[in-house]
Amino acid sequence: MSNIVKNTAFPKLLDLIAPHSCRGCGAIGSPICSRCKKYITKNHVHTCPRCKSVIAESSRPTPCKNCRDLPPIYAVGERTGLLDVIIRDFKYQSVHALARPLAELLDDILPSDIKNAVIVPLPTATHHIRARGLDHTLLIARHLAHLRHCQVSPLLSRTKNTVQVGKDIATRKVQAASAYSLRPKLSVSPAMTYIILDDVWTTGASTEAAIKILRSAGAENLIVALLAYSV
Repeated sequence: MSNIVKNTAFPKLLDLIAPHSCRGCGAIGSPICSRCKKYITKNHVHTCPRCKSVIAESSRPTPCKNCRDLPPIYAVGERTGLLDVIIRDFKYQSVHALARPLAELLDDILPSDIKNAVIVPLPTATHHIRARGLDHTLLIARHLAHLRHCQVSPLLSRTKNTVQVGKDIATRKVQAASAYSLRPKLSVSPAMTYIILDDVWTTGASTEAAIKILRSAGAENLIVALLAYSV
């Protein structure tokens, strides 16, 4: 049966009774230790995920000068090495304990001067939630909101549960353009800063679709937070 729901009680039980080992160095106690987490942020370079140009670090949100149609975008790093491992384990192995460390990585690389923030997680396809046993973007958003002392708002909803893995750029853009919508009875405020949270920028189709929807709804201050971008 294709609609089998993953038993989330088992990984949650393991999180409680079995000690985690760091994906980087193997140290017992956490799925990623503080030293390996610092290694990731130490090597962080503020890079535009679309054109790959380096952007000067600033305490204020800074957009890419080459991609003026995009708001400021912040990614922890390239989807390679340790960062790729922990993203895969979190999404596909249901390692719930990685949600907070991933949120902490985002908190470290986002500019400090962000006021009146609302975190908007990009909606996860329902069949992915059933298969993986978690809504990964929503879970990270909740942890990041706690760290940033702000709120999470599910402003976006899925209108289509499309599969983008393996699709070319043109197909991804067509699918993403109609995959999301603004939730009924919810609105945006020009006074608020909306942080769109997504996991990986591959072609950017999904993230750019979300940007257009929120801008059309009246959002004037947007920031994008990504775990990684494809090389």
